[in-house]
Amino acid sequence: MPNRPRVVATDLDGTLLRTDGSLSDRTRRAIETAADAGVPTLFVTARPPRWLDELADVVGGHGVAICGNGAFVYDLVERRVTSSRGHDPAEMDRVVADLRQAVPGVTFAVERADGMGREDAYTYAQEHGDGHTVGDLSAISATPVGKLLARSPGLDPDEFLRRVESVVGSRVELGFSGAVGLAEMTAPGVTKASGLATWCEGQGIDAADVWACGDMPNDLPMLRWAGRAHAVANAHADVLEVADVVLASNDDDGVAALLESLG
Repeated sequence: MPNRPRVVATDLDGTLLRTDGSLSDRTRRAIETAADAGVPTLFVTARPPRWLDELADVVGGHGVAICGNGAFVYDLVERRVTSSRGHDPAEMDRVVADLRQAVPGVTFAVERADGMGREDAYTYAQEHGDGHTVGDLSAISATPVGKLLARSPGLDPDEFLRRVESVVGSRVELGFSGAVGLAEMTAPGVTKASGLATWCEGQGIDAADVWACGDMPNDLPMLRWAGRAHAVANAHADVLEVADVVLASNDDDGVAALLESLG
């Protein structure tokens, strides 16, 4: 096990960011401290590209984030997706048809490199105030889909996710980032781990030289892949179980303390 990593890969919401979604001043300084010591921080998140621009000033020299649960690599400096791994359209159509048959009231949205699209009935809080397209699924998925989203407001959230999992099987990667009642589906093999591994390969960085931080089940592939796995104290029980190290909670700047130790 290395005494220090070549990169720290961290989830954002619930891990690096506080519960209110803010990045603390301490964490901002800690990212700079670690970068000055030669250890960059890489954001690896379920967020879509359009929800990352607010963090452009803290990504460091590499300037990129892996987002959409591994579906996109996003250049925050140039504000563009530089690579993506999307669903096979025919297979996605079959998954959607099966879910419509098995899950009452299910509605869909998609995340693409060029933005979000949603069916009119899909509930969307639009907390970031960003624009998106509304239409039937064939119209909003005319360009490649990195992440397929599904909701069924009439069902208990846990029952909904159980039903989705039983229907989709291994045809998609079903991630759970903590959003209640939301099924997040990427193409088979597309996870935070695969996105991180591809980026690291391009940088000549081995898994053993990566420390990863997370809090929810969609972080598990990344945590299992990395040389050392860190969970914040507020993490899901499944994440705490696989962690090599448990940090202080996100609201207590646990990841910041880790980054400070590298300076």
